[in-house]
Amino acid sequence: MNPSSNDPVTMLCPVCGTPFVAAGKRRYCRDACRVAAHRRRTRRADTALVVAPPPAPKRPHTIYQCDNCGTRLLGDQRCDDCGTFMRAVGIGGLCPSCDEPHTIDELLNP
Repeated sequence: MNPSSNDPVTMLCPVCGTPFVAAGKRRYCRDACRVAAHRRRTRRADTALVVAPPPAPKRPHTIYQCDNCGTRLLGDQRCDDCGTFMRAVGIGGLCPSCDEPHTIDELLNP
């Protein structure tokens, strides 16, 4: 059975889903939901939301050094000789001439 137009009817707010008693021409439970609905309706379609890219992993560019034997590796955290985990020394890469791992700090501050 449909309620009369004069009877109080509980409605769901189209923005937040909160049930409320409709009074007059009221369509939203509170003014904040009314404003949010207006902003959704009038937002320009060509306005793209800015999404930051996920951070790149640092591990492939990190130099690790073994405290036991002094071995240095690029991107590998476990020492091949000792089998222990190494500590991070810094960000760097392989030297093009000697093919040894060096940190950026070592290259800038010899």
